Amino acid sequence: MNYTKLLLVTSAIFGVIGVGIGAHMAGSMSYAFRPIHAHMLVLGWLTLFGWAIYYKVFQPKSKRLMAWHAWSAIIGAIGLIVGMWFYVLNPLSLPSTFNLIFYIVGGMSVVLSFILFLIMAILQDTK
Repeated sequence: MNYTKLLLVTSAIFGVIGVGIGAHMAGSMSYAFRPIHAHMLVLGWLTLFGWAIYYKVFQPKSKRLMAWHAWSAIIGAIGLIVGMWFYVLNPLSLPSTFNLIFYIVGGMSVVLSFILFLIMAILQDTK
């Protein structure tokens, strides 16, 4: 699997959605989506893009670690941002406990992806 391309395309999708949310907030003068917009662009677009560039520049030693990292990053970004949307705005009128658990699980997947990236960075031979 080409994780560079997967992360790059996923980051571009987050970028388009994030910019759309920003345009909506500016046009409507309603800033309820501020935290979702910020996380969409910083975590979804910028972080995933940075990791795509890392995979293009470096070849991680462990393909399995790379797969776990890429998927935990994508699942985490989606889970955290959707969970935040559920938790902050509750658009589907779901139980608050469900929203909180969804938000936490997404966030923990993001934490896992950062830890896996740290391990890859430490193991990386930069010669």
